[in-house]
Amino acid sequence: LTTRITSPWSSSNKNVPPCVFQLSKDELGKLVQGFEKQDILTSSGVTLAGNRYIYLSGTDKVIRAKLGKVGVHCMKTQQAVVISLYEDPIQPQQAASVVEKLGDYLVSCGY
Repeated sequence: LTTRITSPWSSSNKNVPPCVFQLSKDELGKLVQGFEKQDILTSSGVTLAGNRYIYLSGTDKVIRAKLGKVGVHCMKTQQAVVISLYEDPIQPQQAASVVEKLGDYLVSCGY
């Protein structure tokens, strides 16, 4: 979970210590731009923590990408971007549901 521009609010992964998944300011900036200009992501993919994911689809609120068995689902709120990485046995629809419910909750709270 990050602010819409550059600073992480929190991270979690039961198998990795907190904040091991480090995003650069450039990566976050490009991701945020990608919500408005998907052609940026179509041509160069989505880079997160140094890994380049293939852009699958997106809207002005949601970005989906994949690299091998790892999927990415991101949702933009008013003040944050929720970024989720998932892999088997999690299915894309499950990740989308959780990320978008969290995003909707944040929007309802003014974030």
